[in-house]
Amino acid sequence: MQKIKYGIIGASGRMGKEIINVMNENENELVFKYDINGEWEKDKPEVLIDFSLPIAFEKSIQYALSFNCPLVCGTTGLSEDQLKQLKNISQKIAVVQSFNFSVGIQMLIKCVQMLSQTLADWDIEISETHHRFKKDKPSGTVIMLKNAIGKEVNISSLRLGNVPGDHEVSFGGLGEVISIKHGATSRRTFAEGAVKSAYFLLNKKNGFYSFQDVLFS
Repeated sequence: MQKIKYGIIGASGRMGKEIINVMNENENELVFKYDINGEWEKDKPEVLIDFSLPIAFEKSIQYALSFNCPLVCGTTGLSEDQLKQLKNISQKIAVVQSFNFSVGIQMLIKCVQMLSQTLADWDIEISETHHRFKKDKPSGTVIMLKNAIGKEVNISSLRLGNVPGDHEVSFGGLGEVISIKHGATSRRTFAEGAVKSAYFLLNKKNGFYSFQDVLFS
């Protein structure tokens, strides 16, 4: 596998540390990082990975444009204006944006799309549980699931302990219920998805991509 020079925004966070661990396993080189402790730069990164907070979003954009390198954005809680900014800069650099980099969640989204089309007159509800430190509520993953359903649905959100992320979508008819659930047992699954996205972008000059593009294109 090709070895790359990469940068991390949010390097000291839970996801930042996990991504560094996965990157190190493939002998990739961390050459830039930015977090609450400040900035450190050894070399120009070939790709930048952002798992920080919306408050650091402007910095992420500035760094990506300054380095003129692809950007993997996994920050949740972004506003519509911030997502619009990402799409605008994707005319200059390649961007992968997702609120969830789990392969299983992407499969869940595909299943939900199919079921919501077939069971359009059924009741549908979404429930989620995340760790107590998660800032956004509902999560970005719930927003993706809601978009896949294509209509307003009830959402239940819990913030408990150290749960990496559990999501369940339930479809109810008058005589039966279908529930589909995904549970993340480790943050590693999200880190592996972010690293896969970084490799995906290496040969892309510009464009706006989702994690589904990474997996299925």
